[in-house]
Amino acid sequence: MPDHACLTPFTSSPADGLPLSGVRILSLALNLPGPAALMRCAAMGAQCSKLEPPSAQPGPAGADPMALYSPQAYSDMHQGIAVWQAQLKTEDGQAALHKALDSADILLTSFRPAALAKLGLDWASLQQRHPQLSLVRIVGSAGALADVPGHDLTYQAEAGLVQGGAMPPSLFADMAGALMASEAVLKAWLLRQRSGHGNLQETGLAQAAQWLALPWHWGLTRPDGDVGGAHAGYRVYACADGSVAVAALEPHFAARLCAAASVPGDGSIACMRNPATHAALEAFLAALSCAELADLAERHDLPLHPLAAQPAASRRL
Repeated sequence: MPDHACLTPFTSSPADGLPLSGVRILSLALNLPGPAALMRCAAMGAQCSKLEPPSAQPGPAGADPMALYSPQAYSDMHQGIAVWQAQLKTEDGQAALHKALDSADILLTSFRPAALAKLGLDWASLQQRHPQLSLVRIVGSAGALADVPGHDLTYQAEAGLVQGGAMPPSLFADMAGALMASEAVLKAWLLRQRSGHGNLQETGLAQAAQWLALPWHWGLTRPDGDVGGAHAGYRVYACADGSVAVAALEPHFAARLCAAASVPGDGSIACMRNPATHAALEAFLAALSCAELADLAERHDLPLHPLAAQPAASRRL
């Protein structure tokens, strides 16, 4: 698509009754956190548009790497989003961008601040040219380290979420960052309603990972923590045809679990930390199938979830 050609930036109708109804968001953010945040904003009623750089490959698609990593993820995150293309390093692209920003309330970005400055999109320049506009800036690490390169894996590792050499099961920093960015959009809009002027909000993916890691640093999810395996009612146990996640943490659930398993115990913390309770529940659950465990949960109102064993070929996430 040529630089000067774009869709009408905000094409969706305002969704009455939703918190961001009528708010116009233009996103330049690629990969996962920005599009995931934009998806959440659209669900809250925002009118969302996304500008992508043209792809070097022939065809209508833009150059968002997520379209290559996972076309399904890209498609899911862009439902209802008006996507258009422009090369921001050209005069035509800059003109198209600023025309769109004239009618936008919030600009969402995921470039490093130095890259934004090269494009004339630093906060001082935006304030001067578009005083009504708020900027929600997703960066690797908020503050002085915002220009240091990184990705989800490095932010998780820094926060203590990468352990034992295993890859994390999800992109926790990116997805938590998307939640924080959508929160920042709400904050920016509320502040503009009060002041009448745009404002700058910055979301760091490193800080998002650190937020998720707080239970680990508090000791809650470590092996000697009550939600890390020390409490017999909050563990993953083997069962006859797979495993079962048991979350009977509160004393009334723990006592109910012990009663269902004919294990002596009152559900107290001292009881559930006792190695004998662990051993007795382990033996009881090991003999039951996933179907029997599902029935047990229903009959006794227990918070547990059976996990049937998977074929070896499908165990990789």
